[in-house]
Amino acid sequence: MNRRIFLTLAVSTVFSLGRFPWVWAKSVEPDTSNRFRIQDVSLKDYLHKMRNFDVPHMEDIYVEPEDCHFLESVVFRFRKIIKMVGHGNFALLSLDEAIQTARNYQDVGCFSENELIFLEKIFYTESSVYGFLDDKPLKNLTDRIDKQRTVKIPYSGNYLYQGHPFETYQQIKNSIGENVILTSGLRSIVKQFYLFLNKVYTNQGNLSLASRSLAPPGYSFHGIGDFDVGQVNFGEFNFTEKFTDSGVYKKLTDLGYSGFRYPDGNQLGVRFEPWHIKVS
Repeated sequence: MNRRIFLTLAVSTVFSLGRFPWVWAKSVEPDTSNRFRIQDVSLKDYLHKMRNFDVPHMEDIYVEPEDCHFLESVVFRFRKIIKMVGHGNFALLSLDEAIQTARNYQDVGCFSENELIFLEKIFYTESSVYGFLDDKPLKNLTDRIDKQRTVKIPYSGNYLYQGHPFETYQQIKNSIGENVILTSGLRSIVKQFYLFLNKVYTNQGNLSLASRSLAPPGYSFHGIGDFDVGQVNFGEFNFTEKFTDSGVYKKLTDLGYSGFRYPDGNQLGVRFEPWHIKVS
């Protein structure tokens, strides 16, 4: 869909929150002059940053001051949509569907024109500005998951695409047994928007910090087939390096499985993710 037409069709009312509550430490306009390049810093410094991915660093890029209010308002609106449709349905929701849901339910409220412009800006900003250097499998803001090709994985609340993604998960499940679980499956652009922007919001607008552990919207391979696995009863440790101590991870490596999207020491600006299964 044409971007101008998208905004024209999407906007029906203006919704605003109260005064923005934060005092921002710093903000850097994300233009191409700020692009991160691994060759511009030593490998030692880069690896240090990846090991300390969840703390601010001097070169980090922040949300522009004039966009801080819209960051907060869209995060809160996404939370309301999740409450309305449920986590499983939200994972498959396209932006058009999210806009329609917001319009239909007074408790959610319509996205404002400025909120949609903010989302568009985030989506079409080149991720290397933040330091995220992987490819972008979803190129259009209105790209959607083909729900007819999905299969819901029992007891997980997650979906996978039929074919190679589902077959890969089944192979892992058959090889390892009941101890392996699906912790994250397909993610729509809207789901990735929420995960990424919520991380930005809870870290004072730090876009670079968020991108070290969550792909910016459009850049997540969860949108085309990748998925995450974990150890049953391992909880939040399934998304930390402690996962490498789990029986599931050890069995994966014993089986010679090496299809991880972001291995240790990768130079894509992403932390080590030993749980992220590369499918696409």
